[in-house]
Amino acid sequence: GGPAVLLESPEGGGGRREAGAEPPARRYRLRDGCWVFCALLVCFADGASDLWLAAHYYVRGQRWWFGLTLLFVLLPSLVVQMLSLRWFVYDFAASTKDSGGGTKDSGPRGCCRLCVWLLQGLIHLLQLGQVWRYLRTLYLGLQSRWQAEHRRRHFYWRMMFESADISMLRLLEAFLKSAPQLVLQLSIMVQQNSIEPLQGKGQRWRGTGCGEGGPGSCGLSWPLPAGLSASASLVSLAWMIASYQKVLRDSREDKMPMSYKGAVVQILWHLFTIAARAIAFALFASVFQLYFGIFIVTHWCIMTFWIIQGETDFCMSKWEEIIYNMVVGIIYIFCWFNVKEGRSRYRMCIYYIITLSENAALTILWFLYYDRKVTSDFNALILVCVVSSSFALGIFFMFIYYCLLHPNGPIFSHRSVGCIFRQEPPPPVPGSPVEAVTSPPRSLPRTTGGERDGAPGERDSCVPVFQVRPRAPPAPAARAPRTERPVIRIDLPRKKYPAWDAHFIDRRLRKTILALEYASPTTPCLQYRTPGAPQEVLEYETTV
Repeated sequence: GGPAVLLESPEGGGGRREAGAEPPARRYRLRDGCWVFCALLVCFADGASDLWLAAHYYVRGQRWWFGLTLLFVLLPSLVVQMLSLRWFVYDFAASTKDSGGGTKDSGPRGCCRLCVWLLQGLIHLLQLGQVWRYLRTLYLGLQSRWQAEHRRRHFYWRMMFESADISMLRLLEAFLKSAPQLVLQLSIMVQQNSIEPLQGKGQRWRGTGCGEGGPGSCGLSWPLPAGLSASASLVSLAWMIASYQKVLRDSREDKMPMSYKGAVVQILWHLFTIAARAIAFALFASVFQLYFGIFIVTHWCIMTFWIIQGETDFCMSKWEEIIYNMVVGIIYIFCWFNVKEGRSRYRMCIYYIITLSENAALTILWFLYYDRKVTSDFNALILVCVVSSSFALGIFFMFIYYCLLHPNGPIFSHRSVGCIFRQEPPPPVPGSPVEAVTSPPRSLPRTTGGERDGAPGERDSCVPVFQVRPRAPPAPAARAPRTERPVIRIDLPRKKYPAWDAHFIDRRLRKTILALEYASPTTPCLQYRTPGAPQEVLEYETTV
């Protein structure tokens, strides 16, 4: 019931490839392991700070804030754990089914499978599914370094699949848990009528509930759990956006990978812009509570309709795509997130102009109507400067990323156009599936490019508009030697960046590719179907 997958041997034909164009084998480096370990620490700090804050509310007698804080910790975690367990069940059941059974060692195998089921059930029941996946990613990456040459590639592929899974799960958890948790803590700060936690200072409890936590609970400064929780949420949001983009680029062979310098600068970019956004929200909500809720809902609706109008292509069905766009609309409340192929500079500029206008309007309205009895004019000016300088720092790091550290090179560099009304696409990356799908299987007879559209040089060049005398025919291009690597052909059009490839989302494809890759003596290359060539698609489907 899934897409057709064909493993084509070198004798059966291969993709058109330059001489010596086999892509270099990617290797797992120690810095990759350090990055995963830091991501694990960020995940642990985010969850631990939220639990510490919930416990602090409980001890202080703030049962209402304790319940809401714990709700925004457990509910998103349950959703993500269920999704992670579902993925594990499918992968493990598929591997068990393919491994066969029924021999005399089925007893020990069945006992081991039962132990695996119990262990995974316990891990996900304790809400440690992400921790297990991070540790598994580290294990697979180290195995890809230590194993023999013919097994390194297999562990590397499995490590990339696991990295994609944990990136999707953590991004979902960050904006289901960290973002709402940040909004909740801002609301609590407004309810306590104090903005000191935003500045990293202690706070004294006031109002109802003071003294319910026992003797000495009223009038004493507390050790900043709200400030640490908000800071951990900010770091988690910024880290996961940068980590998601890095893993996505690393997974696609048609895109240049992101360096760790670029990832760190992107973290700083999102960290400062989200911080400015959060402080502006807190200031405005301290005066206009009702209008703050109306503003959030309105902004989310506008961003969601803008994303839907862009016609994204991430999911397999229309309704899943709409739900995905609604989740991205929540992300757009806080920061920029690219969801569409092409040059994103114009869409990003529009988004940040809107964000700057909103931040300025929210901060100015607060400055005009804030309570002078609670906040002095000097502190108010400091807060206004913090909002503006934080946003400016975020934009500065954004320019650093795009001008110096973008994987495709400086975004403002001059690119010449070869022909009028037409711009030639960039040459494909050697070994990428985009350039590999242009050739159908060799066992199928077909006309050459010269017989069908003229000489290759004329077809691919820019023909002059006024031409009186025919030009001399160009010298025939030498045929590049075919590759000796096997080819895995997938009967699906390849999704456009920044979407994931189908074999990273469809777990049936992933299972089949891993099995074919493990059985192949050399590393195979993946080829997706070319959607723009009807004759080639017809020939390809006939062969499959």
